[in-house]
Amino acid sequence: MKDLSSKKGVFVIERRRRPRYVVELPLDYSRITEKEDSQGIIANVNEGGILVYLPEKLQIGDLFKIKIFFAKELELNTIQAIAKVVWADLTARKSSGEYRYGLQLQSFYKGDLRKFKDLLREVDKTRTE
Repeated sequence: MKDLSSKKGVFVIERRRRPRYVVELPLDYSRITEKEDSQGIIANVNEGGILVYLPEKLQIGDLFKIKIFFAKELELNTIQAIAKVVWADLTARKSSGEYRYGLQLQSFYKGDLRKFKDLLREVDKTRTE
């Protein structure tokens, strides 16, 4: 019989309160005080935040205007919100030179919270089909 007392493993506890959905959506963002947008990619999303890949280094606590682009019924739609950088992985992805950030959604432009929740429902529906 094998001695299992020397075996080590990893036990991960999920701390998120809401499910996170894997998506790939384009994102425009700019600092609150700037007019010019930069582009990034959303990698996953839930009701409280998004994981994004952006081409520049940002600081935790920075606030941004974001615009999420998605297609619905063959029409381009946008969701606009204010987001805050809550964590950063500043190790650039070697292939693309992008940085990974967790953004917490602070507020939505009028009517866009409903569109965002509808988008999450659609993503969840296609994931479970």
